[in-house]
Amino acid sequence: MQEIIDKINEAKSIVLSTHRQADGDGLGAQLALYHALKKTNKDVRILNVDPTPERYEFLETSKLIQNFESPHTPLEVTDLAIIFDTNDERLLQPLYREFERQCREILFVDHHPLLQSGPKPTNSSYIDTSAASTGEITYQIIRGLNIDMDKDIARALYTSIVFDTQIFRYIRGSSASHQITVDLLQYEKNPAEIHQKLFGNHTIQKMTFLSKALGSIEYFAGGQLA
Repeated sequence: MQEIIDKINEAKSIVLSTHRQADGDGLGAQLALYHALKKTNKDVRILNVDPTPERYEFLETSKLIQNFESPHTPLEVTDLAIIFDTNDERLLQPLYREFERQCREILFVDHHPLLQSGPKPTNSSYIDTSAASTGEITYQIIRGLNIDMDKDIARALYTSIVFDTQIFRYIRGSSASHQITVDLLQYEKNPAEIHQKLFGNHTIQKMTFLSKALGSIEYFAGGQLA
């Protein structure tokens, strides 16, 4: 963790990214660190592989996130690239090749297990499989950077944590998710709105798909397995 903090402090220009088809965890983590680093006057930007799903627009993603693929967005020479919520470079192609070409250093911040086969994350990456979300790790990074919390950082981190824990149902046996949230809710005054945006809205297409899926369920083992 301290090595990551040192690298961020040393870098003058930083690009933040996450995996293709970004979700609430990766987006929340990168947006939180973006808002934090902006307070230190770092040259920081968010560049993701593909467009952000509309459900996350409450985080102002269209204003803050650039897409590499459509339309093609170039990347200048950059000191540091930080990739959230994956340790598999293949989930960022073809953007990852651009990071290799233009970034002096690349690191991953993630909570998923390392791949048994395939590419390995860079040596300076931070992978904590005990964390229930990437947002929890990002919270520790921001605190380690001694950057004051505010409502934008808190909203992004809260989104990350509640998304990947499914509103605290999956916390990996740790109290960290709850402890961090106690701090965040001093700044995020409307958590119910985030719950609604993440879990309370469905497209017509999704509802149609769910109706077909639920209508075809078969039950086994005395109703214990569906």
